[in-house]
Amino acid sequence: MPSPSAQSYGSPSSSSVLLRKRLSWLLLCLVLLAAIVLASLLLGAKPIALTVVLDSLFGSGAHPDAIIVRQGRLPRTVLGLLAGAALGISGALIQALTRNPLADPGILGVNAGASFAVIVGISFFAVGSPAGYLGFAFTGALLTTILVYLVGSYGSARLEPMRFVLAGVAISAVMMGLSSGLTLINPWVFDKARFWSAGSLDIRDLGLALQVAPAIVVGCILAVLLGRPLNILGMGEEMAAALGSRPRRVHVVAVLAITLLCGASTAVAGPIGFVGLMIPHIARWMVGTDQRWILPFSLLLAPILLLSSDILGRLLVAGELRVSIVTAFIGAPVLIWLARRGTLAGGGR
Repeated sequence: MPSPSAQSYGSPSSSSVLLRKRLSWLLLCLVLLAAIVLASLLLGAKPIALTVVLDSLFGSGAHPDAIIVRQGRLPRTVLGLLAGAALGISGALIQALTRNPLADPGILGVNAGASFAVIVGISFFAVGSPAGYLGFAFTGALLTTILVYLVGSYGSARLEPMRFVLAGVAISAVMMGLSSGLTLINPWVFDKARFWSAGSLDIRDLGLALQVAPAIVVGCILAVLLGRPLNILGMGEEMAAALGSRPRRVHVVAVLAITLLCGASTAVAGPIGFVGLMIPHIARWMVGTDQRWILPFSLLLAPILLLSSDILGRLLVAGELRVSIVTAFIGAPVLIWLARRGTLAGGGR
């Protein structure tokens, strides 16, 4: 697949064909996402008829199964859409920012920082509900991002992506070690933290998903707006500066978006891996290397994966298999397949 700059100067006919192919993929993703959302409301340990689901959402909701739809499946479906979008687009953003095809939302330490803050809240402030995790997770994500930024930029006149990666990996390791230490020395903390740390969409409270929705929406908007600057930045910081771009501002806005996205999704759903790593590669395989298309497609594809994994977890095991476990089982074979096709090396379709 040619680079974004090469695509811009291609013949009108080839550009038209490429645009039609991308729009076809976009339509397919939208249809598939709508089908997965509907399936998430219909399927589970107890299948519910479509008429009952519609009546529960838009009608009187007098059917006995209405409570399952409203308090069980609707909140987890909305959270799957929000958390999936956050994980997918933040993964694409991090890979573009660091120019590392193996980067994901955990590589800058944001998820580890949010998790550590939640463990601190449980250990020292007796926080025990998802609503109580929100403030701690956001605070941890923000402070960790600032720390990674300061360490990564210390002693350097310009912002170098690899320095951020190394700083993020180191700080993430420290945070994870401290989190493990706090949970192991206190059985009560371990018992409280193990349910949240497994990663799940089963929140049973639509209000929790709506609380983090503004942060995720703002983060997604910032990420999508960075599509063109990231294309320019991919040619090198010197070239980007010569073309009128401001690399430092792009980095700052990108880090802000990552903080909002990762902090919000981790606060409610817990740490969920593999989605942010795998989805950008699939988007790149579908639409090429133009970040203006990769970012929106990552936003659409990640909820499809996350909700599909959640549905499988409900159907395969009677007591429900956590979504983070299912995404790992799905993600590993797909990532191997992508590697065999040469996608991880930066190739297109």
